[in-house]
Amino acid sequence: MSTHYYFSWFNHFFPEKLVHCLHEDIQDRKSLVMISADPSGYTDKQINFDDISEWTWLNQANIIFDEYHFIDYRVQKETAQRLIHNASVIFLCGGDPVLQNEFLGDYELSNVIKNSNAVIMGASAGALNMAAKWLSLNNTDEVETSTIYDGIGFDHFAYESHSQRNYATFVQGYLFPLSEEIDVYATEQESAIRVKDGKIEMMGPLYLISHSKIQKLVETF
Repeated sequence: MSTHYYFSWFNHFFPEKLVHCLHEDIQDRKSLVMISADPSGYTDKQINFDDISEWTWLNQANIIFDEYHFIDYRVQKETAQRLIHNASVIFLCGGDPVLQNEFLGDYELSNVIKNSNAVIMGASAGALNMAAKWLSLNNTDEVETSTIYDGIGFDHFAYESHSQRNYATFVQGYLFPLSEEIDVYATEQESAIRVKDGKIEMMGPLYLISHSKIQKLVETF
């Protein structure tokens, strides 16, 4: 069973206690594969990893790999699947969760990721797509609608992560209908969930929403 990390967003770098856990869990550092959440947004032939916040977090934590790969529509489908199959760590990046979800479907990557022995991590949009389900709110001038998406489903819970949302917005109840179907972990910034051997540990401001009841969770690492 691989280890999974669900990150909200970190404004600067990983907190020290999270770095300690990552160093413990990431023993194999041959290949890091990052999966874009803006897969059509790049026009340059080559990605500059210095521009990727998630790469910077790992680099600042001194988690260095022999190879780095960034997957979006510029990479051939078969190449993307092979890189993921051989990865030591798979990182689903932040950005647009819907576009990333569609990309995972187009390239048939979900099962390849799910069957990997790599350490899997996701930030913001990437964490949403790691979970079993997540909710997308669509705001127009006249109406607010919501769509529930299926993620890869490493762990049987729904996830919500957004830098502009906090306890006050979660209490308003937009996640309550989903919470009647499945437990929802809702996070503020500077938060992380680690699932290792089926055990859930957490850091930062997180809330469990279950059957329309919300509770703040205690940090466990």
